[in-house]
Amino acid sequence: MPYSHAPLSTGTDPRPAEARADIRLVVTDMDGTLLDDAKRAPAGLPRALRLLRERGVLFCPASGRQYATLAREFEGVADGMVFIAENGTYVVRDGVELSSDPLEAGVAAATARAARELAAGGADVGAVVCGKRSAYIERADEPFLAEVRKYYLNHRVVDDVTAVDDEIIKVALFDFGSAEHTVAPALAPFAATHQVVVSGEHWVDVMNRTANKGAAVRRLQRELGITPAQTMVFGDYLNDLEMLDTAEWSFAMANAHPEVVRRARHIAPSNNDNGVLRTLARVLDLPLPL
Repeated sequence: MPYSHAPLSTGTDPRPAEARADIRLVVTDMDGTLLDDAKRAPAGLPRALRLLRERGVLFCPASGRQYATLAREFEGVADGMVFIAENGTYVVRDGVELSSDPLEAGVAAATARAARELAAGGADVGAVVCGKRSAYIERADEPFLAEVRKYYLNHRVVDDVTAVDDEIIKVALFDFGSAEHTVAPALAPFAATHQVVVSGEHWVDVMNRTANKGAAVRRLQRELGITPAQTMVFGDYLNDLEMLDTAEWSFAMANAHPEVVRRARHIAPSNNDNGVLRTLARVLDLPLPL
């Protein structure tokens, strides 16, 4: 099937009707994808989730967000849902861990120290050391805390993030400027042995090489016997690239990073235009309105 970068809103279906009946797994990024720019979920999401569940389609949020934050977002509708949290490093279903990929303690500490050095050099940067139980931060100023609260429901301010007692699965650095141009280059030494992923305009994540959203989706596909042809994936940023490769039905949002647009097979309407639900309704013939 050739790639089709025509938005679905033009009226052109990317696949014939008979292919649309066999989707078993829908995986979507959250920020910039399912959520609009104000971080709001679509009003029709609960109904869409019910319709998908009735058809035997597993809905799976895949995000850089913390598991606790994702669980709160889907409170009341999360039964049976698989959450790919922390950019694939922590996967949970019904409160039970399915898989995780913790960092070595020395790597997490070294990344946190690199963040301190950047801040000492004048960059407006802070580290979030992401553990299974909580996220840990040293900065306690309100602007930084406001950003942390968006993605990490469970977080603690500590004196030394390199000394916390938890399994660390990721270290995320927030830059009030451009993470792609400031933080990512500074973390280049880590890229020789670990992943340094620009996960948003202001965020860079350091994880194990084996950890990404795509690896988590492939593991889930193997365990459930679901093929790429039965999988739909939606994403908008660089931490979604590997995930797009797991599905024949891969969608970049209209607002996506140019590299994501190049990697995806199709384009969905933007996150501010209810792109995920509109695409699901169109491809899976879900009844409107959502």
